[in-house]
Amino acid sequence: MTASAKDWPDSPLDAVDTAFADLTCEPDPLSLDLDRLVGQLGDDTGLPGGVMALPALRQWLLEHPRAYTARDVVWRELVRRARLGGPAWVIAAVALAMPALRRYAGRLHSGWAGDAHDLDAEILTGFLSALRDRVDLAKPAPYAALCMAAWRAGHELRQRDGAEAVPVDDLEHVTGPRTPKRPYGHPDLLVRRAVELGIVDESDEQPYIDLRLGHRAIEPIAARLGVEVDTLRRRVERIDVRIAEALAAGFLTEVTSPRVRDQLAAAAERRQHIRAARGARPAAAHVTLAAA
Repeated sequence: MTASAKDWPDSPLDAVDTAFADLTCEPDPLSLDLDRLVGQLGDDTGLPGGVMALPALRQWLLEHPRAYTARDVVWRELVRRARLGGPAWVIAAVALAMPALRRYAGRLHSGWAGDAHDLDAEILTGFLSALRDRVDLAKPAPYAALCMAAWRAGHELRQRDGAEAVPVDDLEHVTGPRTPKRPYGHPDLLVRRAVELGIVDESDEQPYIDLRLGHRAIEPIAARLGVEVDTLRRRVERIDVRIAEALAAGFLTEVTSPRVRDQLAAAAERRQHIRAARGARPAAAHVTLAAA
């Protein structure tokens, strides 16, 4: 970055603009090759081809608000790069959404008695959280989902503003046992029980929890596992089915008979044989997902 600490803006949104200006200046400006995206869309999209500087791409997006299909493809690419390509693309994605983020900030600042920079930071945080994990690229309108997350975060801060603190008892004078109660109904523990019963392979446990319970983005997890996103999505869906069937049968919430345990273990062994027959590497805990 060329901006010094002395010149760095106080506003989070201004800071993004400053960083974006540094990323898109000569001699090596950040840009996006649109040829591959144009190939996905056909000839009637109006999306220009070739390598386009990101400020020019932002202007094109502003000038074509109804080019829904093209905009979706561009934003899916931006989100993928933000998730897999490092901090520069995170800044780029935020900067390309900056016109909308500033519009939201202007509306939410009206009547706001708190620090405007706090509100800007909350809007930015909502956008970044959605960019990192919350937006599912398999669904339409990823840009709208990102913007809605940013607006919701800022609006919720306004709703919380001025709320009175809720007093709590002095913890030093709380009577009774302090040992935490085990949350037996917690979803993580249900997944752990499914692993213990062989309903879910042990190597599947952490990726499944990250995706289904942690609502993490699928792209970085698929990249880490070395599989295609669609492949990983199908594998997780098959795990969903097995867990749902186990819940319906009471295997995860009731005592399981030795006969059922043997059946589940046999099914898990068959999955391993299928994986081996397909030429997959041996499973390692928390590294690969089950093939069935």
